[in-house]
Amino acid sequence: MRRLPLCLLIILCQSVTADSPPLPAQPNILFVLTDDQGWWDLGMRGNKDIETPVLDQFAEESVDFTRYYAAPVCAPTRAGLMTGRYCFRTGLYNTRFGGDTLGINEITIAQVLKQAGYRTGCFGKWHLGKYAPYQPHLRGFDEFLGHYHGHIDEYDYPDQIVHNGKPVEARRYVTDLFTDAAIEFIEAGDDRPWFCYVPLNAPHSPWVVGTSHDGQARGDVLIAKYLKKGLALREARIYAMIDIIDENMGRLLETLRQDKLAENTVVIFMTDNGGVSRHYKAGLRSNKGSIYEGGVRVPLLVRWPKQFPAGGEVAAQCSHVDLFPTFCELAGAAVPDDRKIDGKSLVPLLRAGMGARHHDYVYHAWDRYFPNPDFRWAVSDQRWKLACQVARTGSAARVSADPQISSNKPSRSKWQLFDLQNDPGEKTNLAKAHPKTVDRLRVEFLRWFEDVTDGVTYQPVPIPIGHPSEPVVEIQPSWAKWQGKNIEYVFRGYDWDTIEGWKDKGEAATWNLDVLSPGTWEVELSYGRSARGGGTLRLSVGDSVVECSPPPTPTADVFERTVIGRLAIDKGEAILKAEVVSAHGTELIRLNRLFLRRIEP
Repeated sequence: MRRLPLCLLIILCQSVTADSPPLPAQPNILFVLTDDQGWWDLGMRGNKDIETPVLDQFAEESVDFTRYYAAPVCAPTRAGLMTGRYCFRTGLYNTRFGGDTLGINEITIAQVLKQAGYRTGCFGKWHLGKYAPYQPHLRGFDEFLGHYHGHIDEYDYPDQIVHNGKPVEARRYVTDLFTDAAIEFIEAGDDRPWFCYVPLNAPHSPWVVGTSHDGQARGDVLIAKYLKKGLALREARIYAMIDIIDENMGRLLETLRQDKLAENTVVIFMTDNGGVSRHYKAGLRSNKGSIYEGGVRVPLLVRWPKQFPAGGEVAAQCSHVDLFPTFCELAGAAVPDDRKIDGKSLVPLLRAGMGARHHDYVYHAWDRYFPNPDFRWAVSDQRWKLACQVARTGSAARVSADPQISSNKPSRSKWQLFDLQNDPGEKTNLAKAHPKTVDRLRVEFLRWFEDVTDGVTYQPVPIPIGHPSEPVVEIQPSWAKWQGKNIEYVFRGYDWDTIEGWKDKGEAATWNLDVLSPGTWEVELSYGRSARGGGTLRLSVGDSVVECSPPPTPTADVFERTVIGRLAIDKGEAILKAEVVSAHGTELIRLNRLFLRRIEP
């Protein structure tokens, strides 16, 4: 695209803002978000091997934001998208261990748009809260089909899908499935405008396509195509998943065309964090989870025919928190004025189709465990970026349970300064040559960090039980705290994690509960147990106790469910405790899940 002088860009942006006619009121909004697709995973980024014809054509019809930033990982980005606030303000600080729950007092964009008269639907990955009242259909979305976790294990015939809070059985490849539901939502509308949020979970791991009996043929063809181009198998799988994303983006756009909705619909495409593919990276450094450009720079393409100039290109650094106020402005809805909103509307840049300035600074911090200003952080202005990629050591589970583990902060010698205008690949550290710039950026980062964390407590929210929409509550191992020299948390995937090594008397795991209504609760245990182990397990809430000696299962990795008794639980905050009364052999059990079912008020 032809480059214009900076002064002319500023004049053009100002003239668009000041003199242009008002935009049509309340357009439909179709927002497609993919999961772990890199800035470079598009043909239009110079990737000669990937095949994304629909997205490449869509880019030609859109405004392209070339320095648009998400968080290094998914749940923090989603918190920012939903609220316009950096995730630390919302209480969300992790992607697991209960730290991936959006604070209950946050206002979501779905709530704002619904109040403004929109129908609202979400189809795909939520990852902002598993329990009622944190689920999307209770946070502003009229319709939700998808999953709560950071990823699912089955892409064909997915088995971790819920519809408005209820588990469902699903068929089809999951990207096709969520697109089907989004299309039905769009076509089943009335006269109201709609907000259709499609957070696809591809191409997140596991990188699979065509694993079912009826889907394998398509998967084999797509993977073979990329293997013939010389890609490694891992990369071929990722690219094959992106092929299917591209195909389904085409289905969505074709629905708008056929239903004569295209000219009154703003379509947004972005990804939630840096990419995981490594075959081609457009010169950017690192991948998902990093604060380098490859971990945080993502595509943002926005199309609105006749309103936003096709082929526009915005060079200004912008952030994922900007979409919330952008959607508010498009819908004619007021931005909440009772809280700090970090984002700034992109509408002036969109109308101009260009722009060199937006945010003075953009910030990144990702430690997985608890927010801190010293590990894996970065701050950038329009030219310079100061970064420290050093991460805390230790297992994720242990550090999540004890934030003081490996807390010795890196020295200044680990900080890196990059000139992004001349070195977007972050190859040359200029920190020693520009100490004043380093000082300025570090001071600004600390100011921001203190602001966004002020007064916020970072810990898993107490698990709500007794909500009227959730009669059975699943208690997951990842939300527990545990004690004992043998006991350990083992993660093999959401719904497949366990607490293992129950060997010594008194070894225990505890969960914080928020009991919304008192009553008697039936307790069901999901566990595995070797015949070489066994013993007695005690569960308690306050003075209410139940004990059990679960029989062996075929192996310790085969889980069976059994009702073990009842607990009387009073209203208010409480602690659910599971502990070893006695154990012998290899271990008492491997605890996979607890289920609480309210049977008496």
